[in-house]
Amino acid sequence: MATVRLISIPVTQPSDRHVDPDFLALPSGELASAALDTARRAGATHADFRIHKLTTQSLNLRDGVVQSAVDGSEIGLSVRVVVEGTWGFASNSELSVAAAVATARAAVEVATALRSLNRERVELADEPVHSDVVWVSRYDVDPFDVPTRDKIDLLAEYSSRLGASDGVDHVTASVLQVKEQSFYADLAGSSITQQRVRLHPQLEATTVDASAGAFETMRTLAPPVSRGWEYLGPDNTWDWSDELSRIPTWLAEKVTSPTVVAGPTDLVIDPTNLWLTIHESIGHATEYDRAIGYEAAYAGTSFATPDKLGTLKYGSESMHVTADRTEVHGLATTGYDDDGVEAQTWDLVRDGVLVGYQLDRVFAPRLGLERSNGCSYADSAHHVPIQRMANVSLQPDPDVDRSIDDLVASVDDGIYVVGDKSWSIDMQRYNFQFTGQRFFRIKNGRLDGQVRDVAYQATTTDFWGSMDLVGGASTRRLGGAFNCGKAQPGQVAAVSHGSPAAVFRGVNVLNTRSEAGQ
Repeated sequence: MATVRLISIPVTQPSDRHVDPDFLALPSGELASAALDTARRAGATHADFRIHKLTTQSLNLRDGVVQSAVDGSEIGLSVRVVVEGTWGFASNSELSVAAAVATARAAVEVATALRSLNRERVELADEPVHSDVVWVSRYDVDPFDVPTRDKIDLLAEYSSRLGASDGVDHVTASVLQVKEQSFYADLAGSSITQQRVRLHPQLEATTVDASAGAFETMRTLAPPVSRGWEYLGPDNTWDWSDELSRIPTWLAEKVTSPTVVAGPTDLVIDPTNLWLTIHESIGHATEYDRAIGYEAAYAGTSFATPDKLGTLKYGSESMHVTADRTEVHGLATTGYDDDGVEAQTWDLVRDGVLVGYQLDRVFAPRLGLERSNGCSYADSAHHVPIQRMANVSLQPDPDVDRSIDDLVASVDDGIYVVGDKSWSIDMQRYNFQFTGQRFFRIKNGRLDGQVRDVAYQATTTDFWGSMDLVGGASTRRLGGAFNCGKAQPGQVAAVSHGSPAAVFRGVNVLNTRSEAGQ
């Protein structure tokens, strides 16, 4: 049997962004060739090889003083095989030819041992070969090239600005930065090198009422993004100065604001809040493994089952939701997934109807599709790739560029919800409630001060069915999270969600204070 060719990594890179030389210097092609050839000789009909490196730094300050500064790095290789229709997987922390060969043999042994227990033969959707390709996420300044002292000084300066205001008793500041590098190769001939950088900065102000034994907080709304240090630096892409100057006023007003009156209420929901509702009620609900009950133990299944595909009225006719692995600066954006599938964009909900799912190469044939839409990912070399979420986004109105002021003007008596906070949703992604950072009363189409103790509650289809007006492209923002959890053993993935502001009619609003018996 012929051996697998030695896989090379091209030195030609995009002119503006490059994979780090130390990662390119790894013997990735040699290790892949050894592992894949071993797997093929041992009977694997499919085999893929990955090197995955994760480099992190976490900085945390309280009142301008460093509480922690932690650097981390993890690297390893893995081999995944299909032998007689059964998966096998093994990983190793050692990057050597001997380790690659041993890992491939172990993966085949796992598949062989599990074959008698397997009730569903693994069939993978076809994917074109992607040979010797390189993809790098878009960023200007690699945060790992910025001295740690400079980053701490900037966080301390921002903390000082926020803490200097009357009524702010404490300030916390943090930034988490991640560089993820991977090399993928498979028996079909694909070989893919990728590098992604992401950043999550956050500041939070706390005011304390010592006499009442109470406190209140408010944090910045800058989302985590797939950008570099330019997101925080002097040419930042988020207006930190403006937000830091406004938070003390908003926080002081929130403390003295009246409690909300519970009941059906018209809501204008800002994208800084709506992204999380999208994530929980649409993003997870349209993961195909959940929809068929394959993923159930961690956070449940989904009400949006395949028998409803093409018929389920998910929301109003103005609801158009896409999944996108190509969104610029999206946290789930990549060139290729961990099945070697090129990134794509597709519809999940169109005209309010469920029309699609998020899939990998195993689940695509089960839905009758010829090709995966590229949703396979593992957060470590030591975890098997699973189906993970794309950047799932609600699309703005394509015809009318309604501003937030326009949306507010359409409401006589309601609430404008800004920023995310706590949330809860059931195991089928159907019954939920969400709170926020701040809530502004709307009276006669105008903002009229804040209210507090607000949560909105609904079922997924009732909530999205109540969406009456969708903001235009000018209101769209990209939110997201670093810490979307799934699977057992648990894995964490970063994902973004684009959203415009939108108006929802007659949503049930709870008074969280009275619900808590206070």
